[in-house]
Amino acid sequence: MSDVKNQDRAGSILLVGVGGQGTILASKVLSLGLMRAGSDVKMSEIHGMSQRGGSVSTHVKFGPAVFSPIISEGEADTLVAFEKVEAARWLSYLRPRGMLVVNDYEIRPLSVLTGAAIYPDDVIGRLREAVPGIIAFDAGAVASELGSGRAQNIVLLGALVRCMGLDYVDWETVLKDTVPPKTYELNLRAFEAGRAWGSGSCQAG
Repeated sequence: MSDVKNQDRAGSILLVGVGGQGTILASKVLSLGLMRAGSDVKMSEIHGMSQRGGSVSTHVKFGPAVFSPIISEGEADTLVAFEKVEAARWLSYLRPRGMLVVNDYEIRPLSVLTGAAIYPDDVIGRLREAVPGIIAFDAGAVASELGSGRAQNIVLLGALVRCMGLDYVDWETVLKDTVPPKTYELNLRAFEAGRAWGSGSCQAG
């Protein structure tokens, strides 16, 4: 499916999180939706020790013609963080007046659990001071209310889609074509919950 509403749009989205949060799956769903909206899309996975809870990032660029997915510092139109300290870690990649969508959720690394490091205080408060365009909420809590905290990646994706004004895409079909069949109904509910949250928290473009 192609939609003229998106054919002239262009942008860059950096999605970051911790291994095991489903960052890459959410990026694949987003990329397929953008392609079906008529954009040329390039996606690149750049991740470290994801199996050990390491930092994970994916770069997504879309527009009439895209030649590279790589996003440099200060270039991302949108930064999507699945964990709040990851938002702080990657903040330098967001352009001035860019949009930050962040999961108000924490995953304490081994260094914090063993006492070798301290998890920062008031991360969301500091992010609000640094970024005027911030949308922050606990996607994990929303997903847990639906029966599975693992669906928080799709909750966050739903909010992102609403904030980007991409509601005209057939996301039900996109999800059906990307997520495992046995998880489709849960992911669809998670997506709609995130989109509903976004409806009251950001203005669609």
